[in-house]
Amino acid sequence: MTAPLFLDEAQVRQHLHMADLIPAMRQALIEFSTGKVLQPVRSVMKVEPPGGFFGMMPALASDSLGIKLVTFYPPNADRDLPTHMAMILLFDRETGAPLAVMDGRLITEMRTAAVSAVATDLLAPTDAHTLAILGSGVQAESHLEALGVVRHFDEIRIWSRTPAHADALAARIRGKAMSAEEAVRGADVVVTVTSSTTAVLKGNWLKRGAHVNAIGACRPDWRELDDDTMNNLVVVDSREAAEKESGDVILSKATIHCELGEALAGKVEVDREKTTIFKSLGMAIEDLAAALLVYRSFLNRR
Repeated sequence: MTAPLFLDEAQVRQHLHMADLIPAMRQALIEFSTGKVLQPVRSVMKVEPPGGFFGMMPALASDSLGIKLVTFYPPNADRDLPTHMAMILLFDRETGAPLAVMDGRLITEMRTAAVSAVATDLLAPTDAHTLAILGSGVQAESHLEALGVVRHFDEIRIWSRTPAHADALAARIRGKAMSAEEAVRGADVVVTVTSSTTAVLKGNWLKRGAHVNAIGACRPDWRELDDDTMNNLVVVDSREAAEKESGDVILSKATIHCELGEALAGKVEVDREKTTIFKSLGMAIEDLAAALLVYRSFLNRR
């Protein structure tokens, strides 16, 4: 039996591109919400001390079988280390043979932003031109890249709990650093990519018809969005996961309108004129679809 490939982050970066990843995420979301994917909600263990989490995310689709093993260590932010690190294992669906082991940190970063781009393309105003990002880490920059594929933003506003980080990011991307409220008021698209456990976005700041991509707060008792924000039209990646893992959904008792894949498949209509919230938790099928892109690209270039 042939030994499985091992691809490090540098090799993953060579073979993964937003132009390919965004449509792949769109298709993965549709397949998930139309019952073509077998995917249990991730299993998560707390690691105490130092205050980390270890997650296991398996999935089975028509063309793929695999699992992501992911760690989430918020204290790493103070150690100049990534808060999210991961490995993805791909297997041959027909034989069960291991095909590849690849670094999953970059895949997680890029596929999360690509899914937000899919949501933004479907839910945000077609003439959106002002983007507000609450947060200044790797997801902030990845979202700038991905959302720029589906909308053209004339103005980009940045807020961070660490003002120096907001200033640095704003300088790199020619944006403007400002308070959270100033950033959000009047913005067409808002992205929350923070490590906050309490709400950083207030619903009364949002303009009518704005679209929000909510990425942080991945635990049942964590929040990024207040109740007023969650009182809008809420779309999720996985209904089952959101009802078990999302503090924004659970604590606000928000009504979930639909899964993103259901809307993409035309099973549920979404009124784009309403203020929309996409609560993203991340799914194993997204990781597998991205890893499969990398694997196939690598084989094609050998």
